[in-house]
Amino acid sequence: MTAARLRELHVAGTPLLLPNAWDADSARLVEAAGFPVVATSSFAIAKTLGYDDGEAAPVKEMFAAAARIARAVSVPVTVDVEAGYGLEAGDLAARLAEAGAVGCNYEDTDYVAGGLRSLERQAEQIAKLREAAGDALVINARVDVFVGASDERAVLDDAIVRAKAYFEAGADCVYPILAKTPEVLGDFVKAVAPGAVNAMPLPGGPDLSALATLGVARISLGTGLWKSVRADLRAKLTELTAGKLPY
Repeated sequence: MTAARLRELHVAGTPLLLPNAWDADSARLVEAAGFPVVATSSFAIAKTLGYDDGEAAPVKEMFAAAARIARAVSVPVTVDVEAGYGLEAGDLAARLAEAGAVGCNYEDTDYVAGGLRSLERQAEQIAKLREAAGDALVINARVDVFVGASDERAVLDDAIVRAKAYFEAGADCVYPILAKTPEVLGDFVKAVAPGAVNAMPLPGGPDLSALATLGVARISLGTGLWKSVRADLRAKLTELTAGKLPY
């Protein structure tokens, strides 16, 4: 499946829903349930490989996992590549193509220096990735200013400026991750329109229908599904220690 198909599924008000997968089997379940796209969760994949999130897993293992997922399904696959693992744009684009991915999440967190990359640096990286991949890659540019923010309204202007710069550099969609205040998220969507916005449903934040009403074009569950499955497994293991079979 092509990037064009993935790109056209980003519709404001009728968002693409992505229940992020972490291995080939979970990806197959996502496709079998009728979802038109499989997205990966870098956090969940890293954990299943025995590493922490935040680019702690070897890049070869992360892309090998992505390739297994892409081979297992017939729908478009978009891969969470964190902040790019220090790869040059051409190498990152090539590895995504080799894995069979037609989309990627690309963060502006700097895992080496800490904090966020400068707006100018991240926009430059997105522009280089766009040039290297052409139209064959849907770039979802993550805007991380809300991560750890105690006041979402206080960082909204920064988020908007970054998002507009990322669109200008060639991003197809922007992802203000962890923004959950309806008014703030709504203002963000309006400010960057007609650009596509990705949001995450969070406890205490807008639900799926409310996010659609706010005009987002894409909804990612991130680690949500993996955490839910893992919590269920932990509960069953606890029951098993008490002599109760989980089936």
